[in-house]
Amino acid sequence: MSQIPEIGRDKLTIENVAAAAKKQITIRLCKDAEFEAKIEEGASFLDHALEQHGGIYGVTTGYGASCTEQVSPEEYSALPLNLTRFHGCGLGDYFDSETTRALMIIRLNTLAQGFSGVSMELLRYIDFFIEHDILPLVPQEGSVGASGDLTPLSYLAGALAGERRVMYKNAVRQSAEVLAELGKAPYRFRPKEAIAIMNGTAVMNAVAALAFSETGYLADIACRITAMNSIALKGNAYHFNKRLFDLKPHPGQALAAEKIRTALPAENHGTPEAPAQIQDVYSIRCAPHVIGLFYDMRDTLREFIETEMNSANDNPLIDPQTQSVYHGGHFYGGHICLAMDALKNISANIADLLDRQLALLVDVKYNRGLPPNLTGTRGNISINHGFKAVQIAASAWTAEALKNTMPASVFSRSTECHNQDKVSMGTIASRDCTRVNKLTSQVAAASLLASFQAIDIRLKKGELKTRDLGLTEKTYNEIAGFFKPLEDDRPLEDDLRKTLELFESRHFSL
Repeated sequence: MSQIPEIGRDKLTIENVAAAAKKQITIRLCKDAEFEAKIEEGASFLDHALEQHGGIYGVTTGYGASCTEQVSPEEYSALPLNLTRFHGCGLGDYFDSETTRALMIIRLNTLAQGFSGVSMELLRYIDFFIEHDILPLVPQEGSVGASGDLTPLSYLAGALAGERRVMYKNAVRQSAEVLAELGKAPYRFRPKEAIAIMNGTAVMNAVAALAFSETGYLADIACRITAMNSIALKGNAYHFNKRLFDLKPHPGQALAAEKIRTALPAENHGTPEAPAQIQDVYSIRCAPHVIGLFYDMRDTLREFIETEMNSANDNPLIDPQTQSVYHGGHFYGGHICLAMDALKNISANIADLLDRQLALLVDVKYNRGLPPNLTGTRGNISINHGFKAVQIAASAWTAEALKNTMPASVFSRSTECHNQDKVSMGTIASRDCTRVNKLTSQVAAASLLASFQAIDIRLKKGELKTRDLGLTEKTYNEIAGFFKPLEDDRPLEDDLRKTLELFESRHFSL
């Protein structure tokens, strides 16, 4: 891990956010005097602009289509608190702790760009929540992704003001109680501060950053599973030959082939070694072409996600440098939506690939001498069905993943009296991607255990030696550390759940 960044001084990366969300590192707010002066300059300019001419959306006006309604100076402090209240209508499951930490870190970082007109005190309050792991309960459903993540981010703003529930030390409590216990009064918003928190893309951005990190691991594990299946199916290692991929030089595709090739025994890297068949089916032969799409797209997807998290993306923007107030649409999450629509497609295709490989392993018409359904029984094969149900379940998970690949961006809805008449749907796309990744992980878990079972059967029959496993031997041994080879039938749910836990902890050495 590179040097831990400070918000207000350094740019955040996906890796920073993911590590902080998992509490592996601590990201804190910069305390440099120059940074603090920059933030206060924006707040002071906003105060000056209000005194001079007013006419600032969300400060001297109502919100959205209600911007024609003028607000008196006496109501400037009541308006932001009311904004947090009427947006408190989210439903669905609450975001998990990791996502909530990520969205607070990202929102703090975007406000720390210095173009939101907020005070340093607000940034310190958000930082205080992060430091003490005070996690607002944020419902997942209710955002169309423009005007930003208004409804979910209202739960952060409301918690700062002492009016929402939070998770604190594994207990759900009122935020006002937790703040009082820690010696803090509920935050009192200055003009524009509530809308500065809410009118942006931090929720979809946080979900996207974590989804990107997860898909990268799934791509890596899919390469390793493919190598194991190539061995288990007596496949043709020459399908992953370096020269072959020099001739169609998509870099990510070549990288996937390399990851598969180098996991195979070294003697098979350059020449075909008497494969069972000269050409394997597509789910083996074309695996680099499927998995490699992630590696080819990841720089572009990373740029979209990281640019968003290091930008000023609320409205209006307050620029003390040019003495200007810019009314615009930077809350629009189109880049995140496109990234997530692409990423969930890539992830679901990986699920489909692994599901097809698993189908080969259990089918005696294609598995090149392995027992039906990978049963390892030494007794009555007629009553033992091995991985039959696991393959059915994996097919169900795959089908659901594929169903969720419909692009969210094409479902824009006109909302809020047709003021928000074209919206990004970025939050829904991000949540879709998280769900697809979960399903892909389940397919990968099933495929990994089946790959192990197939190799274990061949080892016990003497058809393979450990020297024939290459780098996959390491993965085989890691699985053997928690998974007992399937002999007579037993429920495999606990084994599958254990595999998913190990995915989450990045247990397997790839």
